[in-house]
Amino acid sequence: MLYFLYFIVGGTIMVIALLLSQSKYLFLSGIITALPILTLINMGMQMKNMKEDTFHSVLQNTVFGAVGMLLFTVLAFVLTNWFKPSISVISSLAVYAVFMLSGKYIMSMFT
Repeated sequence: MLYFLYFIVGGTIMVIALLLSQSKYLFLSGIITALPILTLINMGMQMKNMKEDTFHSVLQNTVFGAVGMLLFTVLAFVLTNWFKPSISVISSLAVYAVFMLSGKYIMSMFT
């Protein structure tokens, strides 16, 4: 259940970031620049408060999530060559959801 909550929160942040990046107001677009900085700050806090093996596990999950977002973005881009944008995004989202939900099994193959 907690994994599903993280999925919703992360997706919401990505949608808000996308909407803010289209803003005509520069200070809102600057929030997009702050997201990677916040990620680095978060990693620094994790390094201070986690054991080495726990931090390694968190980084594995982070890389897996980044690959999932890359998969989603590339699929949405490629599918728009053949389908309407709404169908492309929904299809990409479905593939992304299956990829993320099967993540525990996929990650267990590499450890």
